Amino acid sequence: MEFRKLIEENSNEAWVKYLPNLSIDCVVFGFHDAVLKVLLIKIKEEKLWGLPGGYVLKTENLNEAASRILLERTGAANIYLQQFRVFSDLNRSEGFFENFDDAIWNKQRFLSIGFYALVDYSQVNLIVDEISDACEWTAIDELPKLMMDHGTIFEKALVALRKQLNYKPIGYNLLPEKFTMPELQKLYEIILGKKLNRGNFYRKMLRYDILIKLNEIRKGGAHKAPDLYQFDIEKYHLALKNGFNEGW
Repeated sequence: MEFRKLIEENSNEAWVKYLPNLSIDCVVFGFHDAVLKVLLIKIKEEKLWGLPGGYVLKTENLNEAASRILLERTGAANIYLQQFRVFSDLNRSEGFFENFDDAIWNKQRFLSIGFYALVDYSQVNLIVDEISDACEWTAIDELPKLMMDHGTIFEKALVALRKQLNYKPIGYNLLPEKFTMPELQKLYEIILGKKLNRGNFYRKMLRYDILIKLNEIRKGGAHKAPDLYQFDIEKYHLALKNGFNEGW
């Protein structure tokens, strides 16, 4: 079914189901092949790409709505979600539907709650729904022009993620269960957008006391096989709750 007809047919139901004037946009980060990526969707019959998002049911809170939206889009549950900003500029989304009737649900003014999500790339099952032509991972430095204000939402999400690195751990939701210290350092460098001193990084991560060194090594390659680590889940979540005393 064409995009316009879908929007028109779903409008009446949306007025009944959802809270008016409130939407959610999600910046979903994944880490794969030493590249930080973000999940994008392409709306039917549109050239522009956008972030996955949706509306808030009258029966759910914001976090429940964000989790539901991402479950429907990725098939992944128990995603790490962080609310980071409200986007409220005039005509931030209405203009996208300028050729629709003014009574259409999607054409109303919406304040959008921004969430960023950290997911295990390998656990995500990308879903193309009825209003989309595509759902794909894209490297953060190769993003196309995004619809509405989604470019701004992405930029603010990345800033928020970088700030989190200064007082909370990152990695559990982005890396495989077992990883090397160079892999963890590479993740931090990509998010921060700068190189980090290897020795300082190792010492700081060990001081955080959230890693368990395994009696295993990563086999293969021409260099000395690096040790494997995994996160101490209990200490990791404690650090998420209480934060660190030093940043990057």
